[in-house]
Amino acid sequence: MPIPPEVTGEEIDPDVRQELMSLPKGLAEEVSRNLVMVAQLIDEDPEKAYGYSRVALRLASRVAAVREAAGFAAYATQKYSEALAEFRAARRMSGGVELWPVMADCERGLSRPERALAMAGEPEVQKLDKAGQVEMRLVAAGARRDLGQLDAAIVTLQSPELASSAVHPWTARLRYAYADALLAAGREREAREWFAKALEADKDGATDASDRLAEMDGVEFVDAFDESEDDVENQSEESEESGVVELDLDDEDDEDDEDDEDERDGDKG
Repeated sequence: MPIPPEVTGEEIDPDVRQELMSLPKGLAEEVSRNLVMVAQLIDEDPEKAYGYSRVALRLASRVAAVREAAGFAAYATQKYSEALAEFRAARRMSGGVELWPVMADCERGLSRPERALAMAGEPEVQKLDKAGQVEMRLVAAGARRDLGQLDAAIVTLQSPELASSAVHPWTARLRYAYADALLAAGREREAREWFAKALEADKDGATDASDRLAEMDGVEFVDAFDESEDDVENQSEESEESGVVELDLDDEDDEDDEDDEDERDGDKG
């Protein structure tokens, strides 16, 4: 797949570059350029990112960072079985536990919420950092909802992290998930309160909390430009259906002017 010439591979994370040093220099550069493309495209064009990840995987399948990138690209395109296989391979190579929550979420994607819940109770969760533990809690709550256990999902999300007034990168998503679970359980007043708290913490627009609040308040956003186009089109259709003929007033004025000139010429004669 073509890669823009301005992408050199130097943009790659230093830790990943360190892993790629086990490869010959030219190969390491090609792999790193493909990984940069994966990182750049995974949000806006997951399918293209997936394509670049497959190239990197073909070139360096024994590098943990490459397997991890391939896993996230597959995950972004909802290829959960493939993503899970890549994450497991990356974990075997690196020995870390950072991928545990996303591996559990792959189980959810494969319609196996019971396995995701089982993973939430494994010792690996205790080895995760705070962000990883919050992510695992979100996955577990999602698995509870998959099973129709709304009350259990709400309880799962109730934690010191949720109660804290401090704002972390994961705060908005945690509050949003809690609000969404409350709303699903019919607890609208509490849900609105927590959507508002999620919006307060969501400085990067990671959630659609503002839209959810507007929806709950009965606010409807209309595109004025689209509405005006629709009005014109509807008016034209109504005119055609009623048999009304729209006159060109400019042409009528021109005809009147010509009649006046003929009358003046007659007077002169």
